[in-house]
Amino acid sequence: MKILWRRGESAVTDLVAALPEGEPLAYNSVLTTIRILEQKGYVSHRQEGRAFVYRPRVAEGEASRFEVRNVLNRFFGNSREQLVLSLLGDEEISSEEMQRLKQAIRSANTENPASEKRIAKKGSEE
Repeated sequence: MKILWRRGESAVTDLVAALPEGEPLAYNSVLTTIRILEQKGYVSHRQEGRAFVYRPRVAEGEASRFEVRNVLNRFFGNSREQLVLSLLGDEEISSEEMQRLKQAIRSANTENPASEKRIAKKGSEE
């Protein structure tokens, strides 16, 4: 999808050619993936001569938010706290990433005071 978002409309051969070096995929693998993405509504196509030209139907940010919500629901029972705790428990997290996460939480609290009240309320219930 990242290649399709970056390039815009592309035929499968263009997508295969645009893959990063060291990540070779067969034409059929890319075609299968793009068809699955089309079935899920992320991609659409039009015919140009004998080839299909594919284009993204959703913006990258929208797709990312949807997939994060999907993971949140499927693996963490819709608990944002459990998701964040899982990420924080990852031994590969750097101190720079940790600082950016802390800043993002502080910013979210100042931008949305209601979330801070919910966090404080939840903490007092435990």
